[in-house]
Amino acid sequence: MEETRNTQKKSYTGIIILAIIVILLAGGAGYLAYMLVDQQKQNEELLELAELEKQDMTEQYKQFDMQYGELQNKLSNDSLIAQIEEERRHTQQLLEELENTKATDAREIKRLKAEIASLRKVLQSYIMQVDSLNQLNQALIAENTQVKAQVSEANTQISNLSSERNQLRDKVDIAAQLDATGFWVTPKNKKGKDAKKAKDTKKVAFGFTIVKNVTAANGQRIIYARILKPDNSILGSKGTFPYENTNLDYSEKKYIEYTGEEQKITMYSDIDEFIEAGTYKVFIFCDKQMIGQTSFTLN
Repeated sequence: MEETRNTQKKSYTGIIILAIIVILLAGGAGYLAYMLVDQQKQNEELLELAELEKQDMTEQYKQFDMQYGELQNKLSNDSLIAQIEEERRHTQQLLEELENTKATDAREIKRLKAEIASLRKVLQSYIMQVDSLNQLNQALIAENTQVKAQVSEANTQISNLSSERNQLRDKVDIAAQLDATGFWVTPKNKKGKDAKKAKDTKKVAFGFTIVKNVTAANGQRIIYARILKPDNSILGSKGTFPYENTNLDYSEKKYIEYTGEEQKITMYSDIDEFIEAGTYKVFIFCDKQMIGQTSFTLN
C-alpha cells in the first residue's frame, strides 16, 4: 500500500515538473516573439526617420540651386556670375549624389548633410557681397541724375536676388514662433536725408528687433514686409508669399540667419511710384506667421 502511494506521488511530481517546463517554454517563446515584433517596429521607425531626413536634405539642396539660379539671372558682374555658376554646378552634383543614395546609407547621408552647412556659408558670403554692393550704390546716389537712376535699378535687382524657401512644416508651435518688436521707420528723400512729406519720399528705411527665442529652430529665414498705402493697396509689390490659405503681395523681403539670439533687422524699400499723404502700415511676416506691425504718417 505504501509503495503504491509513493508511486502515485512520484507520478504527480513528474506531471507538475513537466507542466512547469511547458509553461516556461511557452513563456519564453512568447517573449521571443514579442522582442522580434518590437525590433521590427523599431527598424521601421528608424527607416521612416531616415527617409524624412533625406527628403529634408533634398529640399535644402534644391533651394540652394534655385537661389544660385536667381542670383545668376539678376547679376551683371561676369566674374561673380562665373563664381556662382561653379557653386551651382557643385550643388547640383551633390543633389544628384543624394538622390542616388539610399536613406539607410548612414555614412553617405552624414557626409552630404555636412555639405549643407558648407553650402549655406558659401551662399551667405554671396549675400554679404550683395549687401556690400548695395552700400556702395547708396553712397553714389548724390552724384548726378544718371547715376541715381542706375543705382535705383541696381537696388531693385539686388532686393530681388533672394528666392523663397519652401516650408516643410504646415504648423509651427506657438512657443517657437518669432516675435518682432522695437519698430522704427524713417522715410528718406532722393538725397538720403529724412523726409517729412509724401512728395519728397523716395525710399523708406525701417527696422525692428527679433527677440531671443531659444525654442525656435536655428537656420535661414525669409523676412517679408508688406507696406500698405492709405487706401490699403500694396506699396511696390515685388512678388507673393504663402500665408494661411492664400498668397499675399510683399513690398520687400530679406534673408537672415537666425541663431535664437536677439537680432536687429534693417530693411529698405525704394519708391518708384506716386504716393499720397496719409498713414502707412507695415506688417512683418516670417514662417507663415505675422510677427509684428507698425505704422507711419506722411504729410
